[in-house]
Amino acid sequence: MNYCVIIPARYQSTRLPGKPLIDLCGLPMIVRTYQQCIEVCPPEKVFVATDDSRIEEVCRSYNIQTIMTSESCLTGTDRIAECAEKIDAEVFINVQGDEPLFNPEDLKHMISRIEEHPGEILNGYCEILEENEYRSSSIPKVVFRPDGRLLYMSRASIPTTKSLGFEKSWRQVCVYSFPRTALKEFSQVSNKTTLESIEDIEILRFLELGWDVRMIHLSSQSIAVDNPRDVSRVEAVIREKGLL
Repeated sequence: MNYCVIIPARYQSTRLPGKPLIDLCGLPMIVRTYQQCIEVCPPEKVFVATDDSRIEEVCRSYNIQTIMTSESCLTGTDRIAECAEKIDAEVFINVQGDEPLFNPEDLKHMISRIEEHPGEILNGYCEILEENEYRSSSIPKVVFRPDGRLLYMSRASIPTTKSLGFEKSWRQVCVYSFPRTALKEFSQVSNKTTLESIEDIEILRFLELGWDVRMIHLSSQSIAVDNPRDVSRVEAVIREKGLL
């Protein structure tokens, strides 16, 4: 299977400007995410996709392959689609740049599942164990069919009881796998689709375009950095695990 791993990195984050370059115990976040990926993938298969020269400069100083993309990309997936025009691969794996504690074994597992489900869109998920995550609008919650295909994803607390209680729920792990054809159709949409725009969850665009998305169970190790509070959480784990 001819695949590549792309880490999209945008400097102008709304909640945390300059997020990919935030220092986490001595290393920029984008570098930590990259290092997790090359634990299981050859470095020549891993790229950072950005629209900012500052991110490009840092990546090149760490010998990370970088692809410059346009500033007009609506989402990280649109950025991946732009990279697909420049890279000779059949499958494009998107690992979010704000996942510095991403479990390398999850990427290894995702690659194995790609071979089982050729031509399909795959996305990671794991169980939510604490109610504060279930209530957080920063965390997309996932509901899916018994066969693993995505029904819906929302920032709302779903599924819920009649009294809006928390019993069981799952969250998205931001690792995706896209066949080239799916990326091409995704990028041909000039504006975000209705549900994608309301929820600000780009995977919903595929559902609205008629694609199935197969959810793949991954570990709960990752902590996405969405706000300043997450930075201290991640640094605490880095120190605890001796990843300095």
